[in-house]
Amino acid sequence: MKGQTLNEQTLQQYLYDHIPLSSAMQVQVISAQEEEVILAAPLAPNINHMETVFGGSASAVAILAAWSLLHVRLKSAAITSQLVIQSNTMEYALPIKGRFTARSCLAEAADWQRFVRTLLRKGRARISVIAVLEYEGRQVGKLQGEFVALAATEGAATAACA
Repeated sequence: MKGQTLNEQTLQQYLYDHIPLSSAMQVQVISAQEEEVILAAPLAPNINHMETVFGGSASAVAILAAWSLLHVRLKSAAITSQLVIQSNTMEYALPIKGRFTARSCLAEAADWQRFVRTLLRKGRARISVIAVLEYEGRQVGKLQGEFVALAATEGAATAACA
């Protein structure tokens, strides 16, 4: 099955319309490919008291890049699902003092086929995505995220707080 290819402008508008924080953070889609998605964000709307990027902003852009990669791949495969992050770890290596990027890719490219088969068979699947933060040509952070896709008919109910 072949679905829709998302270009950079379409993905950026989707993010702005469905994840308003991306607009407030002035996130830009630099590249939207099935192999990797690259997002960028400027310092000004993401600044902290030290005049560097706020850690929460850096993490949010990394999560957006990772989520966007899966969104692009699922659209391309014509698979409708609800996609959510289940867990993540974020490492910060260096301060970010200006415009930065988040480059996402699958943690293991071979996992994609298993992910799709499981989603289509069981209505739910999990996959790992990595997003690397870069500033001035250097790696300044890294996210490892676990994402879950739910078949479009699942997931309507919300879990109560424990």
